[in-house]
This record gives sequence, C-alpha cells and structure tokens, in this order.
Amino acid sequence: MTPPPAPTMAARSNAVHGGRRQHVLLFPLPYQGHINPMFRLAGLLHAHGFAITVFHTQFNAPDPARHPDYRFVPVPDGSPVPVAIEDVVAQILELGVACEAAFRDRLASVLDEYSRDAVAYLVADTHLLPIFEVAARLSVPTLALRTGSAACCACLLAYPMLFEKGYLPVQGMQSQRDMPVTELPPYRVRIGEDDGGLRLRRELEGLRRGLAVPVFDIGPLHKLSPAVDSSLLLPDRSCLEWLDAFPPESVLYVSFGSVACMSPRDLVETAWGIAGSGVPFLWVVRPGMVHESADDHRLPEGFEAATRERGKVVAWAPQEEVLRHRAVGGFWTHCGWNLERGRVEAAIRRLMTDETRARAGEVKKAAAECTGEAGSSRLAFDKLITHMMSL
Repeated sequence: MTPPPAPTMAARSNAVHGGRRQHVLLFPLPYQGHINPMFRLAGLLHAHGFAITVFHTQFNAPDPARHPDYRFVPVPDGSPVPVAIEDVVAQILELGVACEAAFRDRLASVLDEYSRDAVAYLVADTHLLPIFEVAARLSVPTLALRTGSAACCACLLAYPMLFEKGYLPVQGMQSQRDMPVTELPPYRVRIGEDDGGLRLRRELEGLRRGLAVPVFDIGPLHKLSPAVDSSLLLPDRSCLEWLDAFPPESVLYVSFGSVACMSPRDLVETAWGIAGSGVPFLWVVRPGMVHESADDHRLPEGFEAATRERGKVVAWAPQEEVLRHRAVGGFWTHCGWNLERGRVEAAIRRLMTDETRARAGEVKKAAAECTGEAGSSRLAFDKLITHMMSL
C-alpha cells in the first residue's frame, strides 16, 4: 500500500480555526462502489488534520465502530429495498428526494453545534442532487465527489449535446445503432434511455446552469489513502488462500457488485459460460443477486462437478485484496450483460489474453506514476487542500 501524502505543517495548521480543528462533512451515496472512495477520501482529509463528520442514509448504513475517529449522523430515507440494476437510477433519484428534508434539519443542527466558520466544506456524492440544493440554501461550501471514470463523466456532461444533435434518445432504428458519435469519439450509439436517465439529465442541467467549477482529479484514491474497512458485506477471506495455489495472472475474478441483480436464466448462462471457458475463476454470488428466485445461491446442476478443480464461489470477497493478488489476471463485473453462454466463453478467453493483460499493465503503470511522489494525483490533492482552506 502506498502511504498517504504526508501532510505539511501548513496543512495541519490551516485545519485549525479558532483553536478547533476544521470540519469536513461527507455524504456518500449508499452503494459499495461509492462508499469505498468516499471513506478513502475521509482518511486522506483526516490525515491532513480535518475532523470528519459522515452523514449517511439508513439504507446500507456504515458501521461507526469501524471508524472510531469519525462522527456519524444518520439521515432518515424511508429505507428503500434493493432493486434490479435497471431500476437503480430511479432509486438513486428517489433516495436523494427522500433524504432532503431530514438532511436539511440535521445539517442545520450540525452547523449550529460546530459554528459555521469551523466547517471547511461538505463533500457529497455527485448523484445526491438534492443534497447540493440544501447546502446551497444554508450557504455551506460544497464539493461533489465523482466516483466513476473520467470517460463516464465526459459522456454525462455531453448529454445536452447528444440530445441537441439527435443522438439521444435512440429511436430503435437498426440504421442508428453503432453510429459513431463524431463529437465524442470513440463513443457509438448503442442503447436507448429510460425515464430515470432523462430525469437525471434534467436535474444535472439545472444544477450546473451558470456554474464554472474547479476540478481536482485525485484518483485512484485507494493508491493514496490509508487502508479502510468499509465493506457492506462480510467477505470470505478463505478465497485469498485458495488463490495462492494458482500461477500468476491465471484466474478470472467475477463479481457483479453489491447492487446488480440477474434473472435465474442469466445465472445459468453465466455459469455455463464460465465453465465452458476453461479458465480458473473466483465468482462472487452474493445473497439477493438473483431475483425471482427463492434459492438464489443455486447454481445449475453439474456446474460444481464441471469446475471443481479450478473454481471457487463465495458470497462476498475482499475485493481490493483479490484484485491485487498475483494469481488474478482478469476481472468481469457488471459493465454489460449479453448473457448467452457462447458469448460469455468467447469474452472470457479474449479477456485473459496476453494482449489484454499488457494493456491493463499500462493502466497500472500510469496509476502508479500519477499517485507517486510529484505525480499528478498527489499534486491535485494538494491543490484540493489549498482550495478547501481558501475560503
């Protein structure tokens, strides 16, 4: 693990106001892929002298016992139930709305307790749109944490242009599919957009109207910050010892995250696609991953016998440690489905080639460079600290 950037004396002294530490307030989106980087950021800020207060929903609430140095403020949200992956955008939008009134009350209370000039910033997940509106009304300086890739951000920011030029919404005509988006290479027209996506676009347009904001590209945060335990599920650590028995870069890691659900048929096609590939694998089949099924851990008959010598299925894994393990040579997650076993077999074999691993190695090298001494991410983090203390 790369150590976090050493805080300068100036940074630590700036994090004190009126004899008290400056506070940073955080509000993560309650999904695993958003909670992890927010807590990584919290670790960095805390190491630089800031006191940390975490607002959180009841849904997927973090465990305060794992973070004894932070204060936690629960925000009622109506406790939404987990949904299928195609409904997640709608759930995110509804979650923000459900939290809005309660967050306003709790934020006002915290500001009264800390005193407003002792609060440096609120950092909220960019998807929690109503949270930013509440903070603006209470005059709280706010930063948005985007946990996705720069490519995803560029595409999202281009939505108004894509609608203006007629690329969206896709009308379903075959002639329109795979059409190059000349204004945003290398994107092509692929799928339509649901009502949730349209609502999200309208909300974002309203928020950014007339705004010009600084951007701090501080990722990948796990390479900069102290280790943190923010897993929503209990990981099965036996898989690490199991991986030790395999040659370097030989095992495929399969995990569809903490939210994505699939049908029983998708599970069957995925299973036989993995089996047919002939590749050793570690597969996370978490509770609740299969909807419309009372027994969502039931893999197809014959699958275990067909893969016994080269496969392991667990309910949850310590993902960062798995991805760092020397035996892991590929990662299949929920970026896209196309779940038909023949396509799955071919995709896995293509993923586990030397060419693909070489490209991944280039990304790994770039990440090490940008998070190293005088790297772009470290310099961006220094600029972030300066920005937060400039008010």
